Amino acid sequence: MKAVRYHRYGGSEVLAYEEAERPVPGAGQVLVKVAATSFNPVDLGIRAGGLQEVFPLEFPHVPGIEVAGTIAELGPGADGRQIGDTVVAFLPMNADGAAAEYAVVPAEALAAAPQTVELTDAAALPVGGLTAWQALFDDAHLQAGQTVLINGASGAVGGYAVQLAHEAGAIVTATSSPRHEERLRDYGADRIIGHLDFTASPLTAGQFDVVVNLVPAKPEEVAALTDLVADGGALVSTTTPPPDNPGRGIRIARVFVVSDAGRLADLVSRVDAGTLRITVADRRPLADLPAVHDEAASGQLLGKTVLVP
Repeated sequence: MKAVRYHRYGGSEVLAYEEAERPVPGAGQVLVKVAATSFNPVDLGIRAGGLQEVFPLEFPHVPGIEVAGTIAELGPGADGRQIGDTVVAFLPMNADGAAAEYAVVPAEALAAAPQTVELTDAAALPVGGLTAWQALFDDAHLQAGQTVLINGASGAVGGYAVQLAHEAGAIVTATSSPRHEERLRDYGADRIIGHLDFTASPLTAGQFDVVVNLVPAKPEEVAALTDLVADGGALVSTTTPPPDNPGRGIRIARVFVVSDAGRLADLVSRVDAGTLRITVADRRPLADLPAVHDEAASGQLLGKTVLVP
């Protein structure tokens, strides 16, 4: 089969589109014929070796932590699954991934794929959808009627966060560049402002019950976000850690997304019900993955990109 692999840590030049042996599912695993995988920013850090203490790799390594596809083979003990089922999954960070024609997936990580979108586009759901849910509800404990600021709403996680917060009955303020405003309003954002300028912010102190930061920022910029949080509120960040002990009863959390097949199945049901939309900015052939890495590193990748074998 064809796969993208790398045999050592390094820059995008280590990504090789090459022949690889088709994997065989072990106990509790299934073999998925990949319809698509996707790019995630964490892929850059894993490939470069900056995360090897947390996610050590065995080489050669196949990247791609999201998958959508069709079950092609069942390993021993992969109960409750059938060949031909269409599925999505968030894969273990340091296992061989889905940047290939076939991928081995733990059966416990699988959810049925949504039926109302193209299977390739479903690869854009697991990481972004789960990150948004865990940030809003598991970490920030957002409730109906509360006010929430989503800083960096135009990205994949931000788009899901706006939709989920709106559906939960929260009052949503989103930061975004103008070209994404129409989409975010359609998602349910009540107010949209430009990217935050902390020297001239249109926002006031203590304005939000919850602030979700999705933007890589300087520590002092994330610390400044605490001024926007109401007493007893929450500040959560998927990027730069929030400051310790901000006072005023403010709860803080650094969001580390984890695979959760049950929650992923819930998100799929929302997609099929029409209350959660998947937005894919680009669909590229798998062989383009090195170029996608370069574009992401230089800030040129515009939105969620799925890669098709």
